[in-house]
Amino acid sequence: MTTISAPAPTRPWKASPKDRLRDVALFLFAIVGTYVVVAVTPMKGKLAYFGLFFIFYMALTAGFQWFTRGSAAAKDAFVNSLVAIGAVVTVIPIASIIVTVVVKGSKGLHMGLLTTDMSMSAPTDPIASGGLLHAITGTLTLVVLALIMSIPIGILTALYLTEIRGSLTRPIQFLVQAMSGVPSIVAGLFILSAVLYPITKGYSGFMGALALTILMIPTVARTSQEVLKLIPNDLREAGVALGGTQWRTVAMIVLPAARSGLITAVILGIARIAGETAPILLLTGGGDRVNPNAFSGSIGSLPYYIWKSFNAGSPEAITRAWAGLLVLMVLVLILFSLARLLGTRKVAR
Repeated sequence: MTTISAPAPTRPWKASPKDRLRDVALFLFAIVGTYVVVAVTPMKGKLAYFGLFFIFYMALTAGFQWFTRGSAAAKDAFVNSLVAIGAVVTVIPIASIIVTVVVKGSKGLHMGLLTTDMSMSAPTDPIASGGLLHAITGTLTLVVLALIMSIPIGILTALYLTEIRGSLTRPIQFLVQAMSGVPSIVAGLFILSAVLYPITKGYSGFMGALALTILMIPTVARTSQEVLKLIPNDLREAGVALGGTQWRTVAMIVLPAARSGLITAVILGIARIAGETAPILLLTGGGDRVNPNAFSGSIGSLPYYIWKSFNAGSPEAITRAWAGLLVLMVLVLILFSLARLLGTRKVAR
């Protein structure tokens, strides 16, 4: 008995080796055309190369598709080229920033960078003198305190706006949206005039964390609200049908279902405050030694250290600033990775 096997599924949009060879040829022609135009015209510089290359590439791909497959294929090739331009324009600044920070910051790395502070050194001293221990511990302290204060408030605000929807929903929604655009210096000045001068009368890490909390709450609240809106109402109705009260349904069904999105909200909040400088300059005092007490005394931070080193102006100080930028970037990357890891782990039964 002869069996007839079904043909393997094909993907007509998948590029064949011939198509790849054609794309490489068009790519090379675009490069050659770009260099020729730049050489014979007054247009010079990286921007000219970049713009002319994409113009040539779009024209070549769209023209080739026009002559071989018709106008529909030409339009498709033109749109694909525009999408590629958007992706490249998005990636180039990010890659440029990362490469610049790594190249310039690596010159300031030394053995004692993460184990010593600047209590016995100045920004203009040799690179091997002093380190970032006080700035790293201070930044972690500020971020952790801001997280402890802002996460409950932000998530509870989002739950009120999406689950409770009481009479204060519209005013709270308006305030959250308005606070999203508050400049960081305004938050710092508010804590300075409302808390530091009349009450504490002294710099501390807690004062800086209060200002960072003001900046973080709107980000966490708005992102959490959008995440909670994505949870299907069927889950809520199922919880109520099983006899659960509203708060048990929210706590045991809605929040676990939105966990990864809430972790993303926290990540965005960290990104909002990790590099803030203006409130830190006003409220923390920028100490040069490790301060384990976040509620009393000046405390260092990476943004303050970077600002202070750049202001010193000497080559050694500028190299220290770039090293601080590199450490701050790596620290934020580690925090993001940990948050993403915690957000993707499965909850045990």
